[in-house]
Amino acid sequence: MPTILGQNQYGKAENRVVKITRDGDTHHIKDLNVSVALSGDMDDVHYSGSNANVLPTDTTKNTVYAFAKEYGIESAEQFGIHLARHFVTTQEPIHQARIRIEEYAWERIETSDGNSKFIGADEVKHSFVRKGQETRVSQITFDGEKWQVISGLKDLTVMNSTNSEFWGYVKDKYTTLQEAYDRILATQVSAKWRYSWSSDAERMPNWEKSYEQARKHLLQAFAETYSLSLQQTLYQMGSRIINSRSEIDEIRFSLPNKHHFLVDLEPFGLKNDNEVYFAADRPYGLIEATVLRDGVEPQIPVDMTNL
Repeated sequence: MPTILGQNQYGKAENRVVKITRDGDTHHIKDLNVSVALSGDMDDVHYSGSNANVLPTDTTKNTVYAFAKEYGIESAEQFGIHLARHFVTTQEPIHQARIRIEEYAWERIETSDGNSKFIGADEVKHSFVRKGQETRVSQITFDGEKWQVISGLKDLTVMNSTNSEFWGYVKDKYTTLQEAYDRILATQVSAKWRYSWSSDAERMPNWEKSYEQARKHLLQAFAETYSLSLQQTLYQMGSRIINSRSEIDEIRFSLPNKHHFLVDLEPFGLKNDNEVYFAADRPYGLIEATVLRDGVEPQIPVDMTNL
């Protein structure tokens, strides 16, 4: 039975592009997931394998990043219009371009007031928290006499678009990572903290207020720390919570380093001045540690997979 080719399309899916716009000390983020699908005169590539009409999907990926630099990202819609118009008008075999874009919203972290003892608290305009991401978690254990309450959150995605460095690390013959003196620092926070309250004879904490305040201090510490390593930021976050909330004795963090790599735009004659990044989802560095009130014994499990 003879066969014929039906509808077809091709392209590069899920190009993760983060565009930082710097307005002096105030930074703005556009975080997009862009998928390109092209269709047109593509019979030959299917029937005979001829690539004469095929624009490589790698080229469509490069175009996404180059356009982020050349045109900026005013809106997802306008960015998609630029891309679709480009592919259809510059490539004769391409008759239709479909651009699908997911945008991930960020909001600024509200930092401490101008009288804060923490450095630069009233000047931070480059720290953001992803909207609507985190899940609040709790684990309550009771043995008939004593209580153990571990609370926290997971999937809280945060980013500093500057004020982060990473250099001076150990290097051996397998090291290829370049030292960074101005980088994006982003992570998806999983944090579990243990309350000192353990008996009905003690005054119970205000759980709602405690959670809100712990989250606030966590975010403020992230925003207000000039980071030389994610480990340093982790410790500052834990210390801020414990020093600010007397009801919390211990906190355990698991922080994947959500790497953002500068895209090489030189092949397109463009200079990437810390503006266009590739957001990699894996592999990732995973930083974990416990921060304790002095004199307290740790009780939160090191492996929090099932917590």
